[in-house]
Amino acid sequence: MKRQARGGGPTTAGASSAHGTAQRQTGTTDAAAPQLRRRLGRADLRAVPEARRALRELLRHWGRPGRSEVAELLTSELVTNALIHTDDDAVLTATVGPRGVRVEVRDFVAGRPRPCAPGSGEATNGRGLVLLESLADAWGVRAHGVGKSVWFELDAEAA
Repeated sequence: MKRQARGGGPTTAGASSAHGTAQRQTGTTDAAAPQLRRRLGRADLRAVPEARRALRELLRHWGRPGRSEVAELLTSELVTNALIHTDDDAVLTATVGPRGVRVEVRDFVAGRPRPCAPGSGEATNGRGLVLLESLADAWGVRAHGVGKSVWFELDAEAA
């Protein structure tokens, strides 16, 4: 079942829509849980494959077959979006818990991501949020005092 956090306080969850605004906890974060945390340099697109490699290592023995590849794909989309659409650094955090993984990319620009129609033909832009919506078990956007975090969660055993 797809979940997307939205509206209200920090633990609300609701029906799927284009924008989530609140964080939803599913037990994927734990102080002792394996975690990846990387600072991504401004406009440094070399960070995208590096983030994928680091996440692949973190998720080496996690979840059903194919789940870590979905996590890698969605992470690369979030990292790319943060580096292309902002003019500042970003921070990638991935936490593995007993029920799933939560990946969050925080940037320091207040503008919220806006889904757009994917480009036609061989164009590769415009697909990030569409992929997030279709592949993540939950996702959303959380505002910070400065900037925002776009996050997603994947259940370890989902098909």
